[in-house]
Amino acid sequence: MSSAREGGRPAARGQRSENSSGTGRPGSGRSGGGRPAGQRSSAPRSGAGRGWAGDPQAGKSKPPRRPAAPKGPQRDVHVADGVRLQKVLATAGLGSRRACEDLIAAGRVEVDGVVVRELGVRVDPEKAVIHVDGMRVQLDQSLVTIALNKPLGVVSTMHDPEGRPALTQFVATRPERLFHVGRLDADSEGLLLLTNDGELANRLSHPKYEVSKTYLVSVEGRVAGNVANKLLHGIELEDGPAKVDRYRVVDTTPQASMVEVVLHEGRHRIVRRMFEEIGHPVTRLVRTRIGSIHLGNLRPGATRVLGRTELGTLMSEVGL
Repeated sequence: MSSAREGGRPAARGQRSENSSGTGRPGSGRSGGGRPAGQRSSAPRSGAGRGWAGDPQAGKSKPPRRPAAPKGPQRDVHVADGVRLQKVLATAGLGSRRACEDLIAAGRVEVDGVVVRELGVRVDPEKAVIHVDGMRVQLDQSLVTIALNKPLGVVSTMHDPEGRPALTQFVATRPERLFHVGRLDADSEGLLLLTNDGELANRLSHPKYEVSKTYLVSVEGRVAGNVANKLLHGIELEDGPAKVDRYRVVDTTPQASMVEVVLHEGRHRIVRRMFEEIGHPVTRLVRTRIGSIHLGNLRPGATRVLGRTELGTLMSEVGL
């Protein structure tokens, strides 16, 4: 981030910079669509699927909070020897300085919880917490968060002392020192996040923030109608009761079923143990979503860096 300083107090509202004009709207990252590679469509055959059972809000992204209109005098967030806010936003990839000025003038930018509309406000990019349209803006360009489609047979560790396939191979060309957020068993597949942002990783893993995770689960046998009731109201396991937030039958045959479940717990092999307890051993388990981040059409072993909008939404979901 540039450390160049520009003197003066905040300029009058409506002042414009000399820089080129922009769209006035931040670019939108796109979370991937589609389904896990190598897996049949989650769309049920005619008559096979059922609607969601459980909390209708579970598994849905919390909408980013939007800046509220100021009421009365506001705390001064101006830092005299800081960097102009529009320059900080432009450096973070929100558009040209002119476009970022439009965001500020429209009241769409918050600095440390205060809506800023004056174009001359300066901030410390190393300390300021900035939101645009309720989404956190990552100012530290050295931080990165990556989505990985973990293949079957890979252990969720960066280095395995037993020599089993580990996660490092998929990010070996990246310069950052990354670590994984949460785990997936070696015999499970799907979405895993890798990051060098310690605060984000801690919050995603902390039970306080109840980040939901969605799994597509193939099990033995045709699931009965009362299975949903059991999973939603709780099943007693050896380490305490466990339940899902939502449950949906995707497809079923006399010999096997495919169901989708959403839960926010992260105990060891909890999904497999729940289905084992009700008499439906898991034959395949794919995690398709963590919070608002979708696995999309990533191939097994492939990675992608989260876009600005994806990352901002994810950070807002855990209070950053």
